Amino acid sequence: MGVTPERLERFEANRRRLFGVAYRLLGEASEAEDVVQDAYLRWERCDSAVSPEAWLTKVVTNLCLDRLTSARVQRVRYVGPWLPEPVLTGGGALDPLETVEQRELLSLGMLVLLERLTPPERAVFVLREAFGHSHREVAEILEVTEPHVRQLYRRAQQHVAAARKRFTVPPGQRRELLERFLEATMGGDVPALERMLAEDVVAWADGGGKAPAMRRPLVGREEVLRYLLALTGYAQRIRLTPDVVNGEPALVAYLDGQLSGVTVPEFDGDRIVALRTVTNPDKLAFLVKQKM
Repeated sequence: MGVTPERLERFEANRRRLFGVAYRLLGEASEAEDVVQDAYLRWERCDSAVSPEAWLTKVVTNLCLDRLTSARVQRVRYVGPWLPEPVLTGGGALDPLETVEQRELLSLGMLVLLERLTPPERAVFVLREAFGHSHREVAEILEVTEPHVRQLYRRAQQHVAAARKRFTVPPGQRRELLERFLEATMGGDVPALERMLAEDVVAWADGGGKAPAMRRPLVGREEVLRYLLALTGYAQRIRLTPDVVNGEPALVAYLDGQLSGVTVPEFDGDRIVALRTVTNPDKLAFLVKQKM
């Protein structure tokens, strides 16, 4: 059957939330868009749904679970470190972002951490923590028992708690630290960078074999410092602009005027403990579209 204007309106009212569910489950914006489109096609064929929100959430979640199974195999063969696709969030592209916990669950660091979970654990964790679904609601979405959902949730919490970092730095202060980092990097200010980088800082870069990027993480202040200082050689060609990516202050890089990368620092107090950079053009496509 065709979709009436009323049914189309009800779907569109859920689109952004559905994209948020799919993105948090997959870590890939382009795949999340495909999932939402698939859900829409199913919505077209659906005669009725008691609760559009519940029905669509169930469809999107299960479509993502199917894709996660194959994605885990593909990421084993990925060239270099794998990082999620960055998404601009300054304009509210991904709801919800109201609480500290919800912003944290969207960060690149957390999305990487969620890769350690099994697909069902990840689904339970995302639906509970980011979208506030009850154990009973999650059980209905996954078509399992409520005790099983509680067990999956406990396992997910244990995995995440082992490496989870809270947002101890207020957003305004993180933006200030980002700007200091930008100034020190582009100015080649070694003393300033040494003060900002934690001794055990780690830098990852995801080029996917399609853009220049280191194939292994850089560990330690000395290695990361050399990497950052090498950027000064491109100072005339690179423009770095602050923005908000995945709920965090980030730097968007333009090489010869073309968007070429995104770097998201992770702060602990006033020190940078991690740097995550995405240069894979396939993973920047969604962000480029957001910028248009």
